[in-house]
Amino acid sequence: MLSLISLGVGAVSLTPAETLRALSGNAVKSSHQIIVWDFRLARILLVILSGASLSAAGVGFQGLFRNPLADPYIVGASSGAALGATLSAVLRGTAFAFPLGVGAFFGALFSVIIVFMIAEVSNFGSIAGLLLAGAAMSAMLSALVSLLLMLSDEVLQEIFVWLLGGFSGRSWSHLWQASKIAPFGILVIALMARSLDAFSVGEESAQALGLDLQKARIIVVTGASLATAAAVAVSGVIGFIGLIAPHLARTLIGAKHAKLLPVAMLLGSLLLLFSDGLARTLMAPMEMPVGIFTALLGGPFFLYLLRRGSNK
Repeated sequence: MLSLISLGVGAVSLTPAETLRALSGNAVKSSHQIIVWDFRLARILLVILSGASLSAAGVGFQGLFRNPLADPYIVGASSGAALGATLSAVLRGTAFAFPLGVGAFFGALFSVIIVFMIAEVSNFGSIAGLLLAGAAMSAMLSALVSLLLMLSDEVLQEIFVWLLGGFSGRSWSHLWQASKIAPFGILVIALMARSLDAFSVGEESAQALGLDLQKARIIVVTGASLATAAAVAVSGVIGFIGLIAPHLARTLIGAKHAKLLPVAMLLGSLLLLFSDGLARTLMAPMEMPVGIFTALLGGPFFLYLLRRGSNK
């Protein structure tokens, strides 16, 4: 239902009945059919896929780190993907050019591996070490992105808008690009559900159950980075969806990852659909970045989780 409403929201508003007629090819006005099929449907499907991907990545990271505060944004995956995507834009047309999605994936993977290694050897404990390492990595990578933009001002506007996160101008080609990567990342996390359950009882207990910890870590990080990169490559940096959705799902159905993953993906898609609807309507016809609304939702939620954790 929310998807149907989202299809009708925008500079030109359509009722649910008008939207359904446009989808079925029986629109009263031909312009309605063009609006729905050429401009909005691909965007809405991309929003749903991105929300599901970020939520799946959040489930993977939270299960791996045994930490409800972990998400692609907080552990530096989004910043790493942003750096990789920025490098792709800066090097476009040169002998060193590479696809934006490839840059986003390897940037996310590199960042998460470094954060994980730092957190493991930290004297602050796993949770504090993760947060500090993620914050430091995000700051460094963001500084590198800023430096690249200063040195290559011809892509400044393009990357600046992209870094704020949003789906303006997204089309079927962007949906096709994301759909080639995201399902694999989500599938990897789904196949590792039992391993993530084992991680939740502690690494020693997981190892006693026969789990190869190093192999499991590599697989989960790869899957979560794939899911993150798929979303970031087409939508820019959208924070906190991967934090909020898994936590809400966990309170609804428990911590068993086989059930947690699909519910978190559904909630993440709904949250991003809601945020995208606000971005398109609050200042219409001007569109605001979706990342602003997810940050306004996620920032207080993150502080709430921190406060609740400190009171335990």
